Amino acid sequence: MKLKKITIKIRNRLAARATKILYFTVKGKRIFLNKYTNQIPVLSSVISFADGRLVSAHTSRVRNDEYAVWFHKNYPGKAKLQRQKAEQEKFKIRPLISVLLPTYNTDPSHLKECINSVLVQTYNNWELCIADDASTIQSTQEIIKKYAKQDSRIKYVFRKKNGHICEATNSSLNIASGKYVALLDHDDVLWPNALYEVVTAINKRPDIKLLYTDEDKIKEDSDEHTDPFFKPDWSPELLRSINYITHFAVLDRKLAKEVGGFRKGYEGAQDWDLFLRVSDNLKYVHHIPTVLYSWRMSKNSTATKPSAKYYAYANQKKVLEDDVRRRGLVANIKWQIPYLMWRVDYKSQTKPLVSIVIPTKDQFKLIKQCLSSIKAKTDYKNMEIVIVDTGSEDKKVWELYKKYQKLFKAIKIVKWDEKPFNFSAACNFGAKNSSGEYLLFLNNDTQVISSSWIDDMLGYAQQRDIGAVGAKLYYPDGRIQHAGVILGVGGQNGTPGIAGHFFPAFIDNPPQDPKMDLYAGGARNFTAVTAACLMVSKKNFNKVNGFDPAFQIAFNDVDFCLKLYSSGLRNVYLPHVRLYHHESVSVGQPGSKQRDEGVFAKEIKMMIKKWGPIIKNDPFYHPEFRKDVASARLKMD
Repeated sequence: MKLKKITIKIRNRLAARATKILYFTVKGKRIFLNKYTNQIPVLSSVISFADGRLVSAHTSRVRNDEYAVWFHKNYPGKAKLQRQKAEQEKFKIRPLISVLLPTYNTDPSHLKECINSVLVQTYNNWELCIADDASTIQSTQEIIKKYAKQDSRIKYVFRKKNGHICEATNSSLNIASGKYVALLDHDDVLWPNALYEVVTAINKRPDIKLLYTDEDKIKEDSDEHTDPFFKPDWSPELLRSINYITHFAVLDRKLAKEVGGFRKGYEGAQDWDLFLRVSDNLKYVHHIPTVLYSWRMSKNSTATKPSAKYYAYANQKKVLEDDVRRRGLVANIKWQIPYLMWRVDYKSQTKPLVSIVIPTKDQFKLIKQCLSSIKAKTDYKNMEIVIVDTGSEDKKVWELYKKYQKLFKAIKIVKWDEKPFNFSAACNFGAKNSSGEYLLFLNNDTQVISSSWIDDMLGYAQQRDIGAVGAKLYYPDGRIQHAGVILGVGGQNGTPGIAGHFFPAFIDNPPQDPKMDLYAGGARNFTAVTAACLMVSKKNFNKVNGFDPAFQIAFNDVDFCLKLYSSGLRNVYLPHVRLYHHESVSVGQPGSKQRDEGVFAKEIKMMIKKWGPIIKNDPFYHPEFRKDVASARLKMD
């Protein structure tokens, strides 16, 4: 293990240098200095890794250029701000919002800019509650006093003893009197329309107890805005992978105090801890899908260097461990992506029977590879395999079944002979003939990579509020085939986009897009995951009447997941559960000879009629993202 880590470290350092010296440009074409690389695998790996870094760096520049356009188009101008000032006076609900601002030895220019960003808010029913944590730099308290004299809405307390961020923020909370509290860091900036947008949302949904917005970053000593984070709607699984709420968050003050405020000993992860505790019993958390907050990229900030505060990461793990215990579960907490994404491996208290349902016909090599990988790569023991044979004529396939009936403790071969082929009906037939408490639907063209795949999926599928659990699937060449399903994207030959895979055919090692890790690197919620590898409890499967046979060739898994989602269950994607997938080798892509284009067109119309509103507005895919491909890139129209 140590040797592997050292090898990776050396490769990364070589790749960093290779990025600079192994490439050059001639007449706009990139030339690779790859002589002898085929003979030297390590050098080939370095070249490939360096190429990935170059692609990622280029994509990062393109993303920031796109955001610059978006920023200038969407940052509120004077006319819009004037309209908001007039409109906010007419709000039916005008709650007092207490902005909590802990300070400590803050850079004077940054503190002034921070306070000014509150003063210019178009919504005027606010109070700024500043708690200085015994700053040793005199200017910090002087600036606070000066601003407090100028505006009576500014309240402050000067702590006599430094207590760190949790105690300081609690001091702010203790002098707050608003219906809601908003969290602001001492060197960051609120957009002038931030509180207006918050109160607009509250007027539409007075039951809001917790809401959050999108954010970007500003460079330490400039006004340049960069690196935006356009977030999904409420995603509990993502919040247990990363504190994606961060800035700008507003929550009910009484609720914040009821759960104990900010807990000492959780410094650096105190906001995350509070969000998890507050959201424990909330049925609804609101997301305002636009940037309203800018995070300062100071030298010692995690905005610039994620590993800048090591103590914070120890506390993050403690936060997640507390969250698991509070929910009565058992899990191991580890890094999924160091200093970015955590991984929560829930442990099953029991070992229920899992039925792996595999619809298949002929395709000897594929089904052999699939079964062989299950046998060789699966740690979980209490399982049965239900092969739904839909009309195999190859004798070798039937001989293969006999072989695996001897190798597996429990395997059933059930024949489904209906014509024409109907994936939904075949899956339902397999489920009916299964004995397991949990169903794991698996395509015959998959190949297991992760040995703990069933344990990992079961840990989520056993949870009360979770419906379908999906995996990360790769093409044989290592490109991503499935990392969650996005609604309303794609579309072929002029047909409407119904659903597509997130970051389709992208490379993730290293990520060819710098946002891939943030958007798809950790466990998170989607409206749908592919049934090429999908686990669900039989109870929930029956609750929504399984797959709809009306969807004969396409969208059956999307429809199934949407039925689960609309019944109040969350669907989950797990990036650490990995398989290869030779997509649609068995039944063909829409439009191929193996599939009826007329049936496909009919099923598109059915999806639009049944699920039109959510297809247009996928809650887990930002409305500002383009819909031609699900790559989380901003629309530029």
